[in-house]
Amino acid sequence: MYFISNVCSFCKKYWQKYRSLKQTIKQKPLYIRSLFLFARICFWSIVYITVLDNNFLWLFGKSPCINELNNPQLEIASELYSSDSVLIGRYFDKDRTPVTYSQISPLLIKILVATEDQRFYKHSGVDLRSTVSIFVYMAQGKKRGGSTITQQLVKNLFKTRSNYSRGLLGHIPFIRTIIYKTKEWISAFKIEMFYTKEDILEMYLNTVDFGSNCFGIHTAAKVFFNTTPDKLTVTQCATLVGMLKAPTQYSPVHNPKNSLMRRNVVLGQSFKQRIIDSIEFDSLRKQPLGLNTNFNEDESNTGYFSNMVAQYLKLWLRENNYDLYTDGLKIYTTIDSELQHYAEDATTEQMKILQKSFDNYIGKNDPWQDQKGKPIPGFINQLVEQEPYYKKLAERFNNNQDSIDYYLNLKHRMKVFTWKGDKDTTFSHLDSLRYFNSFLHSSFVSMDPYTGHVLTWIGDINYDYFKYDHVKQSKRQPGSTFKTFVYTAAIDNGYAPCDQMIDSPVTIKYTENGEEKIWSPQNVTWVFTGDTVSLKYAYAVSINSVAVQLTKKIGWKKVIEYAKKMGITSKLAEVPSVAIGSSDVSLLELVNAYSPIINGGYKVEPLIVTRIYDKNGKLIKEFHVQKTRVISEETAWLMVQMLRGGLSEPHATTQALFAYDLFRSKIEYGGKTGTSQNNSDGWFVGVSPKIIGGAWVGGEYRSVHFHSGSQGEGCHTALPIFGRFMEKVVRDKKFDYLKVAFSKPSKKINKPYSCHTVLPKDTLTIDSSLVEY
Repeated sequence: MYFISNVCSFCKKYWQKYRSLKQTIKQKPLYIRSLFLFARICFWSIVYITVLDNNFLWLFGKSPCINELNNPQLEIASELYSSDSVLIGRYFDKDRTPVTYSQISPLLIKILVATEDQRFYKHSGVDLRSTVSIFVYMAQGKKRGGSTITQQLVKNLFKTRSNYSRGLLGHIPFIRTIIYKTKEWISAFKIEMFYTKEDILEMYLNTVDFGSNCFGIHTAAKVFFNTTPDKLTVTQCATLVGMLKAPTQYSPVHNPKNSLMRRNVVLGQSFKQRIIDSIEFDSLRKQPLGLNTNFNEDESNTGYFSNMVAQYLKLWLRENNYDLYTDGLKIYTTIDSELQHYAEDATTEQMKILQKSFDNYIGKNDPWQDQKGKPIPGFINQLVEQEPYYKKLAERFNNNQDSIDYYLNLKHRMKVFTWKGDKDTTFSHLDSLRYFNSFLHSSFVSMDPYTGHVLTWIGDINYDYFKYDHVKQSKRQPGSTFKTFVYTAAIDNGYAPCDQMIDSPVTIKYTENGEEKIWSPQNVTWVFTGDTVSLKYAYAVSINSVAVQLTKKIGWKKVIEYAKKMGITSKLAEVPSVAIGSSDVSLLELVNAYSPIINGGYKVEPLIVTRIYDKNGKLIKEFHVQKTRVISEETAWLMVQMLRGGLSEPHATTQALFAYDLFRSKIEYGGKTGTSQNNSDGWFVGVSPKIIGGAWVGGEYRSVHFHSGSQGEGCHTALPIFGRFMEKVVRDKKFDYLKVAFSKPSKKINKPYSCHTVLPKDTLTIDSSLVEY
């Protein structure tokens, strides 16, 4: 209180002196009074600027400080690159990639200055002449902007008109405008003190909003014209500069007529400023906009992989205080852009054929069917009732079913996916559910078994319409592909590929959740031949009875143990049916778990990111492969022979690969097919010495599937994706390093493995005699 009392006394004392001086000045000559008035204006202007710039008593809102002006912080998009340095994805809140002044077309600079701020090189941030002219135009009932490029830069960088910068007085309309303008003038003067004109133009073009979530000239040039800022043509420059007045109103995408008109106005201004001559002006104004036809397309169909990388880096980003969407990181991944392209093409080719076959198979019936092939009643209704849209309608109409049904069946225009391209149609919400749930889905992933590098990642058939990733997010029953872990566990615990068993019924008694159960599985053919067969043959043709007998002998807990240590991370039920793939797993973990077989016995963690750079190009993180030996080298080599048996044993399911042009070089293959119950899921894992690839095919819901094994088994649905993919790889000379044979054993193999099953020519019954070679 004492301090406040002294301050009040001080102010009162000097206020009295000021009033006395003012009375004295009134008696002085005119020039003295004028000087005093000028001094008063200067004094109170300095006071106003000082209290405003320092946000006195929180009246004026925040203003940029010197440090912020010296180090302006831009929200910069992070970029995702393939291993061969191809841009495959971006993360952003504001899609911006900064460029330097030298990377910007001089034409763009000239047209920008001619249109937005003709006296840019003559003023110091605020153009007083232009500011005075505003009032002249206002008196004439016209509107004209008076902000210089520097003032616009202040608005772009520091959001001086946002709520964050609004003080208590900022809520009063007229006063608010005066405060905003003053802040921009002050900051513009400061910026002109710290930066050259070239720096200001560079920052301005890197921060300006072009609409369509495009921030900065680099992104705008890429999105609208598929070019770079240094290669922009005169008309392209004029179009982009014209958008600055009102990005949405003059957008070449959303308002092409307005954009064309505005572009020609800018061209006219360029002509007046002698940037172009009359002949060029007459010619250029007649040209179309020339918009990028791939405006809505990403750099690559890698949305699933981009999401996975974001999830993969989530913990590291948080621990190291980086923001993926604003910090301009450059992330290099293990994806090979050309292999990714081949994988996309292979998946598309197969799924187009398969969907057509499925549509013909289903005909006019609903595709969601029970085990007997009959449509499931109320299937779509059950789906829609789980949706937020349905719950919103129920809340809005107090569970009135008539009103809910009305809106669920209300038709409207929408764009839908087809294998011939996007299609505009009229659907109700229920129609769209029926339509989109009629599609078969697929995924494909490949990796280097030695380094763990993920080389391709196809999460589903189309990222724009189907966001759910079937490589890692989705988990389904892997069927016979899981038998690989049964045979690996068996061979690692004393069995050999040429050991024999009888294809006969087997029954297992076990306890699950305290309940005694009996399990008697069938073969796929529903026939037990009674023949004596080798483990190699049984694995190749996927005889369930032999796999189950092995599981009974070594124990299903042992099978689970090997699956886990080889790379399966999902929870596996401790029941004997786990041997034939009854527990759900993801495609990524399944493919990765085959790696120890190919690389000599080592588990490798899948690696998708190799290194990260900050926005200044500094390396801030490297990622390395982690290896752990999980099976012996001998077991791994013997399991390679088992996988190769899928091509050499008679009637083996992997022999479907012979339909593809894969064998023109010395490259060798192996593989395992898998099909879940009722043909709901088709799987295939294909292996070669340098690359492993896995494919899955199925409906979004397990009730959507083929009922016929001849159409729905993995060798018919999933295997062709691998076949088509490797066919493209083999034809490309760039990938000659992949075209090698499997290595010979580094030491003597003591277990018998060189056996081949021979079938009599006149029968499909197996001759139990095994030929050694």
